[in-house]
Amino acid sequence: MTQLTLDQHVLVEKARRFTWEHLVSLENTVTQQGGIEPEQARTLMRLGQESKLFATNIDSKYGGVGLSTFENVLIQEQLGVTKDVLIRRATGNIYECLMLGTAAQQERYLFPALKGKRWCSLAVSELEAGSDAASIKTCATKSDQGWVLNGRKAYISDAEYSDYFIVAAKTAPELGAKGISLFLVDKNVPGFSLGKSFNMMGFIGTSHNELIFNQIHVEEDSLLGEMNQGFKILCQTLGRARLAKVAARGLGKCVRLLDLMTEHAKQRHQFGKPIVETGNIRYILADCAIEIRVARALLWETARRMDKGESCREEISMLKVFVTELLGRVADHAVQIFGASGCHDGHLIESFYRDARLFRIIDGTSEIHRNIIANSLIKQGAPIIVDV
Repeated sequence: MTQLTLDQHVLVEKARRFTWEHLVSLENTVTQQGGIEPEQARTLMRLGQESKLFATNIDSKYGGVGLSTFENVLIQEQLGVTKDVLIRRATGNIYECLMLGTAAQQERYLFPALKGKRWCSLAVSELEAGSDAASIKTCATKSDQGWVLNGRKAYISDAEYSDYFIVAAKTAPELGAKGISLFLVDKNVPGFSLGKSFNMMGFIGTSHNELIFNQIHVEEDSLLGEMNQGFKILCQTLGRARLAKVAARGLGKCVRLLDLMTEHAKQRHQFGKPIVETGNIRYILADCAIEIRVARALLWETARRMDKGESCREEISMLKVFVTELLGRVADHAVQIFGASGCHDGHLIESFYRDARLFRIIDGTSEIHRNIIANSLIKQGAPIIVDV
C-alpha cells in the first residue's frame, strides 16, 4: 500500500482530531433534535474553515483548500466516522463543476459558497429517473431572454438549506444523455417551489425534498458549462463525489463500527466469558478487518491514479459497490454482536445500520455500477498490471 508522507500523516491526524472533538460530540444532539440548529451549523462551518477542512476539493486559486484527490480521500475517511449532516455543515457541499463557471457565475455562486454565505444542492434525480440520469424529464427551452425550465426533481439533499441549485435539464431531448445541460437556479426565482419533503430511513438531519420548476425564466448566462455537455460534466463531478463522499466516508463508518463491536465483544460476557473469545465472533471481526484493508488499498490506488489524470470510472464503480456493500455487512455484524442494545431507537449502531442501507442507493445503485464494470470488461478485458 502507498506510504504516507509526514505532511499527509499530519493532515490525517488533524482531520481525525477535528472529527472527534467537534463532530462526534454532537451525535447525541443530532439524534435528540433530529438535526442541528442554524447557530450550531454556523459554528461548525466556522470551525471547518479555521481548520482548513472546508471546501477541500476546490482549487486554491478559487479560494478553496485545494487538496489532491488522494489527500481528500484521506481526510474524508476520518470525517466519515460520524453522521452525514455534521460532515456537511463542517466541510461544505461544494461541487467541482462550479469551477467551470464564467467569471460572473463564480462571483455569484462559487465564491459566496466558499465563504459559507450561499449553499448549493445538485438537482439531478427525479421520481422516474434515479440512477438513470439520462432519462430525466425536466427540460429547458430557449426564450428571447434566456431559458425556461419546467419539471420536477426528487430526493434532493439539503434542498431546504440551499440557496441555489445546479439543475440538470434536457435541452435537446432527442439526443438522450448527450442532450442534457446544467443550469444555475436561485431558490427565490419566480415559479420555483419546494415540494414534498421525504422522511428518509437514514441520514438524520439532512433534508431530502422535491423541487418544482414551473415556467421558471432564467437568464442566458445561467447555463453552466457548454450546452448539451451536462451529462459529461455530471459524470466527472459525481465520480469524484462517489470516491470521497461515498467510498471514503463509507470506509470511515466501517472502521468506526469495527472499533465499536470489537470493544463491545471484549466487554460483553455470555456463559461466563467475553464473547470475543468465541470463535465465530473472532472470525467476523477478522473478516471485517481484512475487507476494510482491501477496500482502503483500492481507494488509495484509485485516488493516486486520478491525481495523475486518469478517469478511473470503472474503479470508482468498483469502490462504490465494494465499500457500500461492505458497510452493509459490517453494520449487520455490529447489530448482531450488540444484540438488542444495538437495535433500539437512538443507538448509534441502529442509526448507522439505517444509513448503511442508503449507501447502496445514493449516487447510483450497486446494479448500475456493476453494469459499468461489466461494460468495461466486455470492451477492454481485465487489466493485467496497473501502475500506481
